[in-house]
Amino acid sequence: MRNELLIGDELKVELAFFPDYSSEIRNAEPERRLKALDDIYRLYYPFGFSEEIYTKLHLALLRSLNKKKDRKTVIRQLYDNRNVVYGALPSGIIGGSDSFTIIGRSGIGKSTAIYRSLNIIGNKVITSKNPFGQVIPALSVQTPFDASVRGLLLEILKAVDNTLSTDYYRISLQKRLSTDGLICTVSSACINHIGLLIVDEIQNVIFSKNGQNLVRSLTQLINNSGISICMVGTPECFDFFQADEKLARRSVGLYYNEFPLNDEFSDFCTTVWSYCYVKKQSELTDSIVKWLYDRTGGITANVITLIHDAQETAILNGSDNLNMNVLEMIYSNRMRFLHGFQNVDIQKRKIPKKNRNIVVNSAVKEEVQTVAEKEEQTDGELHDTRFIEHLLKDNIDNENGFIDAVKKEICVIEI
Repeated sequence: MRNELLIGDELKVELAFFPDYSSEIRNAEPERRLKALDDIYRLYYPFGFSEEIYTKLHLALLRSLNKKKDRKTVIRQLYDNRNVVYGALPSGIIGGSDSFTIIGRSGIGKSTAIYRSLNIIGNKVITSKNPFGQVIPALSVQTPFDASVRGLLLEILKAVDNTLSTDYYRISLQKRLSTDGLICTVSSACINHIGLLIVDEIQNVIFSKNGQNLVRSLTQLINNSGISICMVGTPECFDFFQADEKLARRSVGLYYNEFPLNDEFSDFCTTVWSYCYVKKQSELTDSIVKWLYDRTGGITANVITLIHDAQETAILNGSDNLNMNVLEMIYSNRMRFLHGFQNVDIQKRKIPKKNRNIVVNSAVKEEVQTVAEKEEQTDGELHDTRFIEHLLKDNIDNENGFIDAVKKEICVIEI
């Protein structure tokens, strides 16, 4: 593990990854260029937020490892965890380290930033000889789709077993432990073998009634193991965490939405644009940068996909030209499903009380509310509940006249 904490330009150089590129590839055969074009997906531009993520992860890992240095407290906590497995009440002797969140829109590069940061810190197993021990600096698991507490705990044990060739998972299944007992078993595994636990896709907690139980189990895990826990997700879970003070306190961390249209975004576009695999290419002007920002919502993954697919199409159709025409075509055809998600603040999307499994787009919600208000207003003006029957009698020989009359009385949406 690398104990030195990098900052500034030195950190940016370590975080960045720019695949090797030579302009000679533009004159190569189409097959070779299409294969080389995929290198654009490997590119990583170090935005400012990636430096924050690196610093947060590094300091959290150091706090967690420092907890393990007090061997007397660690042994007492391990003994307490063993007693809980056999029915005793937990004490939380070692005390919690901390938990925090990294929340950001899908596609901005937060997962890649975490991966790059862990590579810099060094994620090889730390082995000590006296006493013998093995510690995984950072272990990453994914939140179960149904937010199952037992599912997550068993996933942690399985991940430890896969890395260290231990046998926690099989033994836990054989003992048929309760959830509390399983939490203490995982806590002991964390004390012995994990520095920082990263729980990805935490937004899955909002789609299940088990969501709060899962977050509370993570809190108990922190108190019983002393490790740091990082929860990574998208802004859909924002309202979930701020609804309860305890949840809000445990989820204090980093929050990122789409990037602003500034010099940093422009430099990112210039970098991606420089990876050209077609024979002809338009100059990247400020208007094209603005167009890319408007069409992608400031999401870097969308920018890369758009420029990649534009070059791919230009090579396949023989035009071999990266310009606005091919960009417009790719945006209209291949990216049509993303049109409704550009410049949408996901934080404002609410989850209906009757069905927490559905996230309603705010624009659709406003339209539904407007229609409902019109219907309520119209209903207030109609005193005769049999007005449809009266309209039908008045227009019995004229179908179009009946429909027009109904439209005058109530709000009708034709489909």
